[in-house]
Amino acid sequence: MQELITLFLDSLLIERGLSPETGSAYAGDLKAFQDWLTPEEQADLSKVDRSRFTGFLMDGRKRGLQPTTIARRLVAVKMFFRFLATENLIQTDLTECLDSPRLWRHLPEILSPDAVERLLKAPNKKTAKGQRDRAMLELMYASGLRVSELVNLQLNQLHFDDGYIRVTGKGRKERLVPVAKSAGRLVREYLEVVRPGLVQDASLSGTHVFLSMNGRPLTRARIWQLIRELAAEANLPHTLHPHCLRHSFASHLLSAGAPLRTIQEMLGHADISTTQIYTHVDQQRLKQVHQSFHPRA
Repeated sequence: MQELITLFLDSLLIERGLSPETGSAYAGDLKAFQDWLTPEEQADLSKVDRSRFTGFLMDGRKRGLQPTTIARRLVAVKMFFRFLATENLIQTDLTECLDSPRLWRHLPEILSPDAVERLLKAPNKKTAKGQRDRAMLELMYASGLRVSELVNLQLNQLHFDDGYIRVTGKGRKERLVPVAKSAGRLVREYLEVVRPGLVQDASLSGTHVFLSMNGRPLTRARIWQLIRELAAEANLPHTLHPHCLRHSFASHLLSAGAPLRTIQEMLGHADISTTQIYTHVDQQRLKQVHQSFHPRA
């Protein structure tokens, strides 16, 4: 079964241009599904009963996985079996009639403007590390970047004179995102003052914007760790994660009256339904709409 999974993932990366991050996520999902199956089922996928797919998804829920992770697991498994059927590696697609289980709604975690301000001011700007961390946080919040987009950001993608950056998102799709002047100024200061001192070997640092203190490109795991450390210093929840800044970026724009379609474009969402989740967390806006239009308000 592992050979079939590898063949499937290669086809996604080469033929469909799937991003390495998504490919890695699908690989993890399919590895979990493989471990869920018995050795007999792994050896002969035709022996897998449809109830086994539902059981796999429900097991994820029992383990406390996020609804979006469970939904992605379903997509990965369905795409895998559709690929096998198309390539005549199995006789029938066992997932063809498999509907998505009813997933519970999980609203994104949003920081208040005051909490964002506290987090942004947590780095010690008197140190090189603090200057770098402040520039990173400001850019993430100013442009709503995914952590993968931040760590892969290249010097030639910065266009601060024109007020935007060019971001490579999921599926290697590019988009232009405006940047606040304050964020641009801090990133420029980091590039002029801090980054040159971090570059020890140009072959290791490459053209990545943000580098670790030993001159290598930062990793997603390190960004998660940094944000949790800074959250603790700012007296914010220790479970804070990088996506909170992206969620806050979108929610605060919506609260200020930005059109949902514009927010969708800046976030790089392929489907407007993904962006619409922020309408459910903007409580202040919902209250205003209710008070303005409900006859009993």
